[in-house]
Amino acid sequence: MSDYVTPQALSVTATPLSTSEEVNQGNSKKPLFLFGALIIAGLIFTGTQFLGDIQQTGLTFSSYLPIVLLGIALLAALGFEFVNGFHDTANAVATVIYTRSLSPTVAVVWSGIFNFLGVLCSTGAVAFGIISLLPVELIIQGGSSESFVMIYALLFSAIIWNLATWWLGLPASSSHTLIGSIIGVGIANAVMHGRSAMSGVNWGQALNIGNALILSPIVGFVCAALLLMLMKRLVKKPELFQTAKEKGAPPLWIRGLMVLTCTGVSFAHGSNDGQKGMGLMMLILVAALPVTYSLNRALPQSEVPHMIALADSSKTQLLQQTSVALSAPAADVLTTYLRTGESNAMVPAALAQTTGRIGDTLSHYGSLQTIPAEQMPAVRDDMYLAAQTIKHLTTDKTLTLPATTHQTLQALEKALNAATQFIPTWVKVAVALALGLGTMVGWRRIVATLGEKIGKSHLNYAQGVSAQLVAMGTIGAADAFGLPVSTTHVLSSGIAGTMAANKSGLQLGTIRNMVLAWVLTLPAAALLSAALYWMMVSL
Repeated sequence: MSDYVTPQALSVTATPLSTSEEVNQGNSKKPLFLFGALIIAGLIFTGTQFLGDIQQTGLTFSSYLPIVLLGIALLAALGFEFVNGFHDTANAVATVIYTRSLSPTVAVVWSGIFNFLGVLCSTGAVAFGIISLLPVELIIQGGSSESFVMIYALLFSAIIWNLATWWLGLPASSSHTLIGSIIGVGIANAVMHGRSAMSGVNWGQALNIGNALILSPIVGFVCAALLLMLMKRLVKKPELFQTAKEKGAPPLWIRGLMVLTCTGVSFAHGSNDGQKGMGLMMLILVAALPVTYSLNRALPQSEVPHMIALADSSKTQLLQQTSVALSAPAADVLTTYLRTGESNAMVPAALAQTTGRIGDTLSHYGSLQTIPAEQMPAVRDDMYLAAQTIKHLTTDKTLTLPATTHQTLQALEKALNAATQFIPTWVKVAVALALGLGTMVGWRRIVATLGEKIGKSHLNYAQGVSAQLVAMGTIGAADAFGLPVSTTHVLSSGIAGTMAANKSGLQLGTIRNMVLAWVLTLPAAALLSAALYWMMVSL
């Protein structure tokens, strides 16, 4: 998820724009002032909402150190999204600027607004899908020193690698970087606790994410090539297949197509990439402020009786499937099962005990809001363990459950996720602002690269439309399945596909850099985060 830029590419001036200065100029400062006003309003909103959450739970601090540590961690998470913005978000505006469909200033602000809307409309599935890569013991020990070390190690390693590769002119993917950092932390945690390195990561989820990251550029290449060939057959408008003019904008209908696809890519990018920052921020908030952010206090009161009924039914139905007495705490049994994937007769019994405890607690207090502060983290841990165990148990082929029990458990999993997997609106706003600011910093670096450095001829209008339509669809589909993808990989591969379909030729240096990003970034980020985690724990 980066701009494929080498130091030589930064000096390119032979663009369809009449002069390089034209790229840098803005036709009007009004969009920038508007965006600046939105940023100020967003900062005020996020600050007041955050303080309101803390006051609502009556949380007080005996010293400034927790606040400082929390502030640094949140700024680091937003810093990751800011770097992600100038690494990646600019892809959405590259084609409209390169083809002179919009002026640079208007294009950047327009894209920033739809990135913002994409983040706000996101489901959170990608965010929690990435978090689920972490070992379960690191997720459920919110507030512990080890959870803070985990967060700092993966954040700093991701930021360091992104900035280092950007500075050296090497391609890097923010998705690959973040996932590699999480894998490195998980492996280091397992090894340092005397367990197998393979037990430190949810490899089933890692495989799903890895497949999405590897396959999405291939889909982008093939589908964009096919779409361009289809357009050549169906659209008999020669101006659509011309390269951008030296001066002047393209015809209005072509401009409309370019702006529409730019809008779609911007929205899809925000809905997918923004969730990575949201997931990181929720990890931080749950670890630092478990009383405030362990459970979804905005969950409608009407959902609680339904959750109680499902928890009680699950307990009853599970106990009918097993008569084994637990020889270890239920939490330990479920944690071991989630870590190793090895089922045994105690797992249904431990899950029954955990769901029963959840039902009893909710019945006693009546709502999530009235649960005492000191019990909030423990209740959240029970809910998280139960939901994750159900997710694995219902797909575990070594255990056969009756259809009724299967349905009850899946309904309970959905209800528990609603109580534990939530993202406050102010978190979405903060991440959207970071992405938008990153876009405004980094867009200039990628315009010439996407327009001229992938194919041996310059990008034409039809190629830009094809690549962006495919990128929009691919990213949107990945978002629906809760999987992260690299916007730059998809869009750059799409442009490469259109160059191949158009017989324009490909620049092997750029293709080599794209492959290098897939091969190098993830293991390098994993090694860096593992080293940082080991150093911080050892201090």
